[in-house]
Amino acid sequence: MPPPPPNSSASTLTGVLERIIFLNEENHYTIAEFRPDLPPAQRADAKARAELVTIVGALPSVECGETLHLTGEWTRHAQHGAQFKIAAFKSELPASVYGIRKYLGSGLVPGIGKVYANKIVDAFGTETFRILSEESGRLRDVEGIGKKRATAIKQAWDAKRTERELYIFLQTYGVTPSQCLKLVKHFGPGAKQILTTEPYRAAREIDGIGFKTADRIAINLGFANDAPPRLDAGLIYAMETLQEDGHTAYREADLVDYAAGLLETDSRFLEARIAALVENRSLVRHWPAGVADPLPGSGLLQLPHNDRAEQKIAATVSRLARVVSGLPPIKADAAVEWAEKKAGFAFAALQRTALKHALTNKISILTGGPGTGKTTILRALVDILKAKKVRVHLAAPTGRAAQRLAETTGGFASTIHRLLGYDAAAGGFLANDDKPLATDFMIVDEASMLDTRLAAALVQAVPSRAHLLLVGDTDQLPSVGAGNVLKDLILTEQIPTTRLSVIFRQQGQSQIVTTAHAINAGDPTLGAVLPDVASAQVWADLNFIAATDTEDCVRKVLQLVTEFIPQKLKWPHPIDDVQVLAPMHKGVAGVGNFNAQLQAALNPHGRGLRAAGAEYRPGDKVIQLRNNYDKSVFNGDIGTVVGVDSEAGALEADFDGTRHTFDRGELGDLALAYAISIHKSQGSEYPVVIVPLLKAHFMMLQRNLIYTAITRGKKKVFLVGEPAAYAMAVRNAESKTRCTHLREKIAALKNS
Repeated sequence: MPPPPPNSSASTLTGVLERIIFLNEENHYTIAEFRPDLPPAQRADAKARAELVTIVGALPSVECGETLHLTGEWTRHAQHGAQFKIAAFKSELPASVYGIRKYLGSGLVPGIGKVYANKIVDAFGTETFRILSEESGRLRDVEGIGKKRATAIKQAWDAKRTERELYIFLQTYGVTPSQCLKLVKHFGPGAKQILTTEPYRAAREIDGIGFKTADRIAINLGFANDAPPRLDAGLIYAMETLQEDGHTAYREADLVDYAAGLLETDSRFLEARIAALVENRSLVRHWPAGVADPLPGSGLLQLPHNDRAEQKIAATVSRLARVVSGLPPIKADAAVEWAEKKAGFAFAALQRTALKHALTNKISILTGGPGTGKTTILRALVDILKAKKVRVHLAAPTGRAAQRLAETTGGFASTIHRLLGYDAAAGGFLANDDKPLATDFMIVDEASMLDTRLAAALVQAVPSRAHLLLVGDTDQLPSVGAGNVLKDLILTEQIPTTRLSVIFRQQGQSQIVTTAHAINAGDPTLGAVLPDVASAQVWADLNFIAATDTEDCVRKVLQLVTEFIPQKLKWPHPIDDVQVLAPMHKGVAGVGNFNAQLQAALNPHGRGLRAAGAEYRPGDKVIQLRNNYDKSVFNGDIGTVVGVDSEAGALEADFDGTRHTFDRGELGDLALAYAISIHKSQGSEYPVVIVPLLKAHFMMLQRNLIYTAITRGKKKVFLVGEPAAYAMAVRNAESKTRCTHLREKIAALKNS
């Protein structure tokens, strides 16, 4: 059936959805192939099939094989020709054998692939869906389907039906298909009933279902703006939002004002609900220490898990300080001299101090910028401990940081998550205060990345007689997660801390290192600002290439990645060797657009999988956006797509040599990683780093941001943009202060 001319008036189409070409899960905009029903006169011909047409528009939660009733109009695209633009639609399960076969064979129902879909439809024809719903026992009449498989298919079919019914109920509230899937997985067949009566449970219990989604549902169902369930959920949401900004605690009066703005309600209602949340232990309140009659609203509020995590850190600091060292006798001065002879040079005074602190104190901290000798100290310390037969464990928050730690010290290092081990069944780490690690000395690198919860899990697993050394750079960005653990521990002034400041790397000649220290000193002076990529100095390890505007910046970044670096610098694998680090996610010079542009340039071939606003192709570099303990893939890990299954909506990715399958509900946890945010780069190093830097990024231009970005470069760093933006970042030393309660907890234990 050829499509009508593009100037046709509004019309309707009914037929089968054949293939989804593109899907934006944020707004459900879809481009798809659609096979209209044949006119009545042609339906008698069993071989006749209507021609495919292209349909475009919002199609939330539709699947291949479904029958769609479309209302819209025909338009003509300059490149792709005639298209049917959807104004409204209704969907229903397919009624024809052809549609049923396609629907079941698309992989939507676990346990039914193409082979079993064909067998089931061959057996039951147009009665297939009724059999699955009402007489699933008859599935055992199909060859190859036994009792176990029949039960699994029935359960999967019921779950899919529940998901579909729930989505029809929720689609007006802005719930995405992936969120709907999470609701069904969590609440099961009773999901609709729970959401109707207790909508805020979804925000409270399900990761990925936020307060805003639950609130839309609740308000539309008639919940009052000042209803206690809404106020309670809103206060917890406000605390969680502040937690995303890095706070583990917040002043009560400030929380009330903040939440009142978020919820558009009177602060008086919220003040009363805080008392109720504290009473039922949904929030923890701490009054100012030493104040006999504290003012109302002056207390610090915490979510219980942040309070518990800080208590564990404080308790560990106290425990390690009290218990005698389990190390064999080590004469610190003699050990340092031995390490100097082994290294072949004398250490600086502060380096000797750092070594002595680590050997003589149960817990100590080593901090300093790049090139100041932290690696030298760690290598010497590990040599000393090995010579004394001490059991040493080395760990870092990320895989790349752990690998670098192992290479520089000659010891075995692992990520903190892998060191502690995770028991998915128990929902916690295998190593803990009841089952501590079998170690005498724990060294943790990149400790500035430790958020409160991970730090708590780590330190409580350190045996009481063991030593703990935390190594990090406090001038970097703070942890992605909530807390400011390393700085808080230093500010307690209870832990011996050595701050290295003298530059040693490459005899002070590395421009990456010297520029990093100039940034910390607030010096915005740049070396040569190059007018174009072609004039980049191959011998310099840091270059600033000027860009006249945003588009010019993007063009020069692409030129660096695709031409200059592989051809002039002889780095032949730009996907692996080059990392673009952008200050912001949105905008022309943001992470999102750079990923689209770099993917098109570096990996243009191959049919991919559309999901979460991006297309994933074999060979793409991807980043994990949240901790997935079941897969042992963690926030910030970078992998490579090795295969996609468009029909099943799944992809396979390799992370550090281990392959994992990500299904439809997990794709939102991944993103393309040709470009990533500077925050996500913490703890990692890359051979070549490119940083777009424009005044348009002014909201994010801070000293610790640009410092973190350039210190990620191992061999080369290219800043591309406006020198004025660089100066803005260097001069802005005001990073947001994080509100925590860790120092107060440590002080309380010391004074108790």
